[in-house]
Amino acid sequence: MGIEVQNIHKSFGNFTALGDVSLEFPRGELVALLGPSGCGKTTLLRIIAGLEQADRGRVLLDGQDASDTHVRERQVGFVFQHYALFRHMTVFDNVAFGLRVKPRKQRLPEAEIKKRVTELLQLVQLDWLGDRFPPQLSGGQRQRIALARALAVEPRVLLLDEPFGALDAKVRKELRRWLRRLHDELHITSIFVTHDQDEALEVADRIVLMDHGRVEQVGTPQEVYERPATPFVYGFLGAVNRFVGHARGGVLHIGEHQLPHDGVHGSGEVQAYARPHELQILTDTAAPGLDATVERVLAFGASARVELIGPDGQPLEAELTRDQADALRLQGGQRVKLSAARLSLFEAGAGI
Repeated sequence: MGIEVQNIHKSFGNFTALGDVSLEFPRGELVALLGPSGCGKTTLLRIIAGLEQADRGRVLLDGQDASDTHVRERQVGFVFQHYALFRHMTVFDNVAFGLRVKPRKQRLPEAEIKKRVTELLQLVQLDWLGDRFPPQLSGGQRQRIALARALAVEPRVLLLDEPFGALDAKVRKELRRWLRRLHDELHITSIFVTHDQDEALEVADRIVLMDHGRVEQVGTPQEVYERPATPFVYGFLGAVNRFVGHARGGVLHIGEHQLPHDGVHGSGEVQAYARPHELQILTDTAAPGLDATVERVLAFGASARVELIGPDGQPLEAELTRDQADALRLQGGQRVKLSAARLSLFEAGAGI
């Protein structure tokens, strides 16, 4: 089922949670709503589900206006961050709950319910835990059971609110890979809320970047990471170095200092951004470049992260291969020069 929201506005008192947001979620896509806490992403998800009412605007499900449709009639599966499983029910009964509380005329025979629940438990690879109770499960297992319960009623849309936020990093990484594989198998239209950039980049077909109740950018993970539309998107997606200065030709002038670059050329007062892997370190202090001091070198695996201090005291970060780092033999306190393989320039004063 395709979803469209048109000019959705929602306020809580004097606080505007969503400011006339319009988006389309094509059928069968897995879309991430990504942004900092308070940006409006969960409010939007709840409005789509019918758990929250917009002040104005419309929610269209497969082209039909569902703005006033009750949550039970939207055929939406909702997975909460904290599972919301019934502690006194077995895993099997938790998954079967939505099927058993349907009106009698819509309810399946118990044999059919048992068959469907068994298939779902096999789908989430937990059929061997059907007679356990939620407190006996790990966090990752409880989250998979919550997902099976949402799928039991055969929703046309699956909505997930910070589904892995309460889990530790290792389990979270395992589950997001599992969710991606599950989606590729089911192809159900899915929207998930997250503030974890890595989670969105790894799992989603498309990402919607939100801030202060508005949409900053929509695109594939590669598009939003490699071609950020705004300073906010650049700063939110991964580590970044920010410089403010005057661009002229292929040089960014920062006070009395200069940062040569091979990026987009511009002119005038700008703020410029470079990912750590886009900064180049030169040990020849007579070479053209931005003065910096090495603070420390962290070498793990195939790459090395170099933490530096810029000329005005701002922290900077460069990422090198281990071979590059070994060849430079950088030491804490060492004076170096920086240039940039690429800089992305935005007008000075543009929001971040």
